[in-house]
Amino acid sequence: MSKNIKLLGMLGLMVVVAACAREQQVEEFVVVDPEPISQEPVFTGKYK
Repeated sequence: MSKNIKLLGMLGLMVVVAACAREQQVEEFVVVDPEPISQEPVFTGKYK
């Protein structure tokens, strides 16, 4: 009976450790620099 209790305890501990290890996965995120905004040409009143 004592061995069964120890085995169940070890199995339970292994399940808890496995569950905790699975939750700690780190999600990666990527920072993207935005493209510079180009300005529209200014109307000068002259034709080229």
